[in-house]
Amino acid sequence: MGSILNPYVAFDGDAREAMEFYQGVLGGELTVSTFGESGMPGPDEDMVMHAQLTSPAGFTLMASDTPPGMDYRPGENIAISLSGEGDEDGEELRGYFAGLSAGGSVNIPLERQAWGDEFGALVDRFGIGWMVNISGS
Repeated sequence: MGSILNPYVAFDGDAREAMEFYQGVLGGELTVSTFGESGMPGPDEDMVMHAQLTSPAGFTLMASDTPPGMDYRPGENIAISLSGEGDEDGEELRGYFAGLSAGGSVNIPLERQAWGDEFGALVDRFGIGWMVNISGS
């Protein structure tokens, strides 16, 4: 597969509606998983934990609702996502995470998460948000 880079947008409770709108405009396949499906039951279990739209033109757009307990900050609600498969891309993605975090700040260490993937988030020294996800690792 190889690693992919794409925008990742955070929404304030309307991620599903936004992603369905983008699917209507761009076409393609939309997958959506909720916080509840990922093992986080409660009042926010129907909110989108992760959505991915892959268009026929090859565009990939990812999104989520802002997780419970985190502030939604318009203007700061987009990051760049690097993702890939653990067997093929894990070492490369871990290197990107380490390099991008130099001089920046790590918000979420790159480690195994509740949904089974390695995931981490950081802000680089230029103020750009990055997320790294290594699936199946």
